[in-house]
Amino acid sequence: MDPGQITGVYGEVSGLPTPVSAHVKEEQVSDVRTFTVDVEWSQNDLVRGSRFCYSQTWTLIIDHNNHKSIRTVLTPGSCVPISGELLSGHSPIQGLRAVVRETAGHQLLEIWDQHGLRKCLNLTALNKHGRVYDDAHFGCLSWSECEDKLLYVAEKSKTTSEIQDRNVYWEDWGEALTNKSSPVICVVNLQSGSVSVLQGVPQEVCPGQALWAPGGQSVIFVGWYHKPFRLGLKFCSNRKSALFKLDLDGNCECLSGDDLSVSCPRLSPDGSTLIFLQGRVFGPHNQCLSLQQLDLKSGKASTLLDIVNRPQPGEFAGVYEALPSCCWSADSQRVVFSSACRNWKDLYMVDRSTSKVFSLSDSCLMSSADLSDVSKVYGSWKLLTVQKDLMVVLCSSPNTPPTLRVGFLPSVGDAVTWHTLQKPIKTFDFHWRVLDVTPPPEEENTQYTGLDFSSVLVKPSHPLHEAKTPLIVFIHGGPHSQFPAEWNCTTAGLTKLGFAVLMVNYRGSKGFGQDSILSLIGRIGSQDVKDVQTAVLTALQSDITLDPKRLAVIGGSHGGFLACHLVGQYPDFYRACAARNPVINAATLLGTSDIVDWRYSSVGFQYSYDQIPTPEALTAMLEKSPITHAAQIKAPVLLMLGARDRRVSPHQGLELYKALKSRESPVRLLWFPEDGHSLSRVDTQADCFLNTVLWLHQHF
Repeated sequence: MDPGQITGVYGEVSGLPTPVSAHVKEEQVSDVRTFTVDVEWSQNDLVRGSRFCYSQTWTLIIDHNNHKSIRTVLTPGSCVPISGELLSGHSPIQGLRAVVRETAGHQLLEIWDQHGLRKCLNLTALNKHGRVYDDAHFGCLSWSECEDKLLYVAEKSKTTSEIQDRNVYWEDWGEALTNKSSPVICVVNLQSGSVSVLQGVPQEVCPGQALWAPGGQSVIFVGWYHKPFRLGLKFCSNRKSALFKLDLDGNCECLSGDDLSVSCPRLSPDGSTLIFLQGRVFGPHNQCLSLQQLDLKSGKASTLLDIVNRPQPGEFAGVYEALPSCCWSADSQRVVFSSACRNWKDLYMVDRSTSKVFSLSDSCLMSSADLSDVSKVYGSWKLLTVQKDLMVVLCSSPNTPPTLRVGFLPSVGDAVTWHTLQKPIKTFDFHWRVLDVTPPPEEENTQYTGLDFSSVLVKPSHPLHEAKTPLIVFIHGGPHSQFPAEWNCTTAGLTKLGFAVLMVNYRGSKGFGQDSILSLIGRIGSQDVKDVQTAVLTALQSDITLDPKRLAVIGGSHGGFLACHLVGQYPDFYRACAARNPVINAATLLGTSDIVDWRYSSVGFQYSYDQIPTPEALTAMLEKSPITHAAQIKAPVLLMLGARDRRVSPHQGLELYKALKSRESPVRLLWFPEDGHSLSRVDTQADCFLNTVLWLHQHF
């Protein structure tokens, strides 16, 4: 297989643009009502080896007789490149646009209006704080109601003595949040051009996700507790945190309960209610969450949507995803969000008056006959924003790249009329279907009985040359994550090159209820391994076009952990393995991971900050690790490691590399010195894909 051909295919599937955010503006000119939809897109460029962003604008003309019917969609304007933007936000009344931009080593705050640049502040030169946070965990840029103030979060300035004592260790928040240690809430007065750091935040918490409270005299924020030390935050919804309200005089009060995890505070348009997500502390690092609502006048909190332990077939399976910044209906009575549901990511609306949940996607309206060919269905619906009741969503499926659609929020019981604003440049001739799997009786979880799981099989509609198609088993990380039936450039690239791909959502994946997540605790390395193997056997039995003699397994993080387990526990079954930053020995990982709590929880031990490793705990970690099966591995193993990985030390992969080399087993290691756990750099991803395909082709 020619490397140029492989790189060309990967460039084709990975270079397709994806919408990442949207803003809606309503205008009334005479008797014509219009909506302007501004969308920011992200696109990979293999030539530059980087990602770039651009914006594009659509104008929707609304039917004069029906204020929720789109009469015409005008041809969009040209794409406009976006350079150096870290954060942006639109003001609620005038539609001013605030941008925090990085340029020449300085961070600038810009205010734009219809006439151009209105104001620019050099935040770096003002020297009131360190770098502005632009991540999804702490970062924010919020306008006050009167539009004369902005707030954001930045790193606290170090004192002179702290700067001089440069060898002192500073904790940070782990993987992908390196050098983010002590955030502060900052307020810009746009009239005077001054920046101030708000005082009064409790010393035991780090603030983030801040927004203005009604009236503009106080702010609401999430505070993450950092005593006695910080744990990794990325991909972890189980960190102890609370909601706080801080007035501009420095008086602070806690708005939520004790010993909980909270995130995503979102204020209703009428300013009366705050919703937020709430979960448990420790245990599974990603769990089913409850949706809480807080009456700001009375201070009373109540549960709008509770945790779903065991969803019934076809029913709502719970909340697992972060809320978009705008998720309220215009009347403040409904909330819109996306969430995992088995192999799907669906779009939902909850009515506050009844707490009933409704699916808003096309799929819920299709008959069982239509759904028998899911290749025609969008498997993933992601809400980008809902403003003035106009929803902007990203839809995709394994054979359909990201598609931009809009529709008005309907009355309860009515269907949405969806309009496609931007179809993908191309679709792909793949066939995909969902395979539900019931574990055999001997693999039943005695504590959580009756659980099933599922997988998504994607394959070429017209196989290349051969009678049978080789199968790649693709395993997600987490483990409490999900492979929804959405566009995945790795899956698409492999399928276009003639492979079938099986993406497995084993027990413990999100979207199947809290019981499924909890069932994996203490059973990693056994239940999840057997689930994947059962899914593979199910696929082979249900599709005779798959080649049982040409099977390979790939995955990253916990997916790499499972891939290495599978080639060790089933040494004669798989022909090759490719693992990215895999967990190899949980016992030796204990002291190097930024989420030490998960190392205990995953093997069934309760975690506490003052935990000291015991022989019992270390033995359990070792026994559940792939390294114990290294001597049985026959399949050639390709390892891809990020030198800056804070979650799973690259020495994990090196440990397996040395074990295989000592036995003269075929093994190859790729080392990426500038990349972390996700191996997310564009050039890294392209290199990993090329080497994975060449490795599979060589050993098939």
